[in-house]
Amino acid sequence: MKSKNTDERQPRNPLRKPIRPKPVQTHEVRIIGGQWKRTKLPVADKPGLRPTPDRVRETLFNWLGPDLTSWRCLDAFAGTGVLGFEAASRGAKEVRLIEQDGALVAQLKLIQMQLKTDAVQVTRGDGVSVLRQAPPGSLELIFLDPPFDSNVFNAGVQAAGRAVTSNGFVYLEAPVRWDTEQLQGSGLYVHRHLKAGAVHAHLLKRIAVSIDRRVDNVAPPTDLKL
Repeated sequence: MKSKNTDERQPRNPLRKPIRPKPVQTHEVRIIGGQWKRTKLPVADKPGLRPTPDRVRETLFNWLGPDLTSWRCLDAFAGTGVLGFEAASRGAKEVRLIEQDGALVAQLKLIQMQLKTDAVQVTRGDGVSVLRQAPPGSLELIFLDPPFDSNVFNAGVQAAGRAVTSNGFVYLEAPVRWDTEQLQGSGLYVHRHLKAGAVHAHLLKRIAVSIDRRVDNVAPPTDLKL
């Protein structure tokens, strides 16, 4: 009697679905406008690191306009640096990227070297502290996009309200919508608002004050939803 060959292949089950490999995550974002348009920036696999979505970024820079020549900008919670590099790509004179995480700082400096730009400065530090040390009215554009589970939103907004120029902008990205009550004391109001999924994007401006210290009328914000 012949022994059964244990190496003999079993017939394939025609009803069994083939195992497909999981799609590979790219972990990168693209600059969407300016001299570095379509340049890819790496996104580190770190908890809480959440690059601003492309559609939100495109809307934000449509609000700001295509030419940021001579603007001085500061990204207080740089992360991937995509907001700051986007501003520099569109002609900003000076962009300061502030980040606490050492690995992210190293990555930002590497990108800066690869782009061969002197307009971008990368600093390791606390974004709120850097904003508090900025001269009053010295920045045309400030990005505030801290981790959504952090408790620095109010401090960041208050510091930004002091550092931004009278005609400048503060971009605030948050998990909830901010209104007049939350902005009280900052000297800022919501000029534009956009909701995209879990993201509330705000473009804030300084409240104009007349010579006699009266607050001028503030127009209601323009609201968008993606």
